[in-house]
Amino acid sequence: MTTRRQVLGGLGAACALAATSAGLRAGDGSRLLTATDVHVKDYPTVAAVQWIGRELERATDGRLRLRLYHSGQLGRESEAIDMARFGAIDITRVYSGALNNAFPLTQALSLPYVFDSVAHLRRALDGEVGAAVLRDFGRRELVGLAIYDCGARCFYNVRRPILTPADMHGLKFRVPASDIFMRMIRLLGGNPTPLAYGEVFSALQTHLIDGAENNLRSYHSSRQFEAARYWSQTQHSYAPDVLLMSRRSFDSLRADDRALLLDIARRSVAVMRSLWDESEAVARAAVVEGGVRINDCDLPAFRAAVQPLLDDYHRDPAIESLYRRIRSLA
Repeated sequence: MTTRRQVLGGLGAACALAATSAGLRAGDGSRLLTATDVHVKDYPTVAAVQWIGRELERATDGRLRLRLYHSGQLGRESEAIDMARFGAIDITRVYSGALNNAFPLTQALSLPYVFDSVAHLRRALDGEVGAAVLRDFGRRELVGLAIYDCGARCFYNVRRPILTPADMHGLKFRVPASDIFMRMIRLLGGNPTPLAYGEVFSALQTHLIDGAENNLRSYHSSRQFEAARYWSQTQHSYAPDVLLMSRRSFDSLRADDRALLLDIARRSVAVMRSLWDESEAVARAAVVEGGVRINDCDLPAFRAAVQPLLDDYHRDPAIESLYRRIRSLA
C-alpha cells in the first residue's frame, strides 16, 4: 500500500524531474500541473477540476496538463494550503472555513446565517463579493481561481435530533480550524472539537465526538451518515469552497496561459454547480434509505443564539462592508 509519505516523495521527485526537463525543452511551455482535493473521486469539486484539466489539455494541444490527487492523497486541507503557498503543488480546492484565520475576507462568507439560500449565495459569489474575496488571496502567495458553492451546512450527531440550541448542550461537535465555527458552537451550547475532515468518521465511531456539521453531499460521500444518523436542518452556514493556485506556479506560466487558466477555472463553476445540484438530491435519498432521521429546526432560535458572534464581526470595517453587500442581494 502506498503511503502519503511515499506519494509526497514521488511528487517531489517528479517536480524536480519536470523542472529539469523544462530546461532541456528550452522553454517550450509544456507543463504538468498538480492539484489536490480531500474529497472522493466522484465529488463535484473533484469532477470540476478534472474538467479544467481536460479543457486545458484540449485548448493547448496537450502542452498544459493536470494531474489531480483526490481523496486526501497529499494530506489535509491545511497542509495543501501551505504546499500551494510554497509552490510544492500547483492547485488545491479547500473549504473556506479552513481559510478564515489567514484570509479575513473569507470570514464574511462563513458567518452564520449571512446567506438565506443557495440562490442568494450564488448571486453574491458571481458578483463583486466573490471577486473581492478572490483578489484577497494575492496577499499571501496564492491566486484565487474560482469559488465553488457547496450547499447548506447542517448539524448531525449520534445522540438525538436537534430541534433547538438547547439540544446541543453537552455534545462535542467537530469543527474546522476556524474561530468563527468554534465560537458558533459554544454560543449554541456545544463543545467545539477541531479535527481534520478525514478524521471525522472514526471520531464519530469511537465517540471522540458526538457530531459534526457539513453539507449533505459530504455527509453522504464520507459515509459519516453510517455513524451519525440524526441530521438536523439548521442551515447555519453556506460557507463555500475555494479553488486556489500557487502564485509561484501561476506566475511561471506564459501570459496567455494564465489568461486561459483563469477563464477555464471561472467556467468550471457552472460545471460544478450542475453536478452538485444533481448529486445532492441523490445523496439525500441515499441517507434516508440508509436510516438517517432528518428533522427541521427552530431557525429563529438558532439565529438569535449566534447574534453576539455577528455583532462582533460587524465591528470590522472590511467584513461589515462585504456583509452589507451580501445582505443587499438577499
